[in-house]
Amino acid sequence: MNIYCKRSIVKLIVFLYLRMTEQGHRVENMNYCYFESPVGKLLLTGNKLLENLYFPLGKTRVEPGKDWTYNPEKFMDIILQLEAYFKGELTRFDLELSITGTDFQKKVWQELVKIPYGETIFYGELAKRVANPKASRAVGMANGKNPIPIIIPCHRVIGKDGSLTGFGGGLNVKKRLLYLEKKYKKQ
Repeated sequence: MNIYCKRSIVKLIVFLYLRMTEQGHRVENMNYCYFESPVGKLLLTGNKLLENLYFPLGKTRVEPGKDWTYNPEKFMDIILQLEAYFKGELTRFDLELSITGTDFQKKVWQELVKIPYGETIFYGELAKRVANPKASRAVGMANGKNPIPIIIPCHRVIGKDGSLTGFGGGLNVKKRLLYLEKKYKKQ
């Protein structure tokens, strides 16, 4: 490999590093743990605060990086609240989160946490709530980029005809989460 090729590789690495930190990606060591839930083994990740919740199947599935640190103690409060949620004892999470996204995405996610437990709304309604009634598709895209599903309850948004539409953990998981909430809400 000649000197020009080596310089190009170094420049590319520096560029990618700067680009990742600029876009909010974490470059430092990531903590993680697993939580066994009724919808599968969830992967929780973050440094100081929870940054991501991943499902075991579906398009958002992720494996821990080689440099990540298994650290369940870091996630104890989250685990306790998830346990209470899945038992029907908790209807609203009270956690500090580290969320990375565009201003529009964050606005959508802020509205998601306002959807009451056991209830659903349409994408069009969510678009109205973010003061952009014609942005159903953009709202759907932001919903799909939600880094912390369940806790930020994107599963509570459904199609205008009542159908279950897109969900990072798979439609079966979305269906189970909605069923669980309706079941406990009736009690």
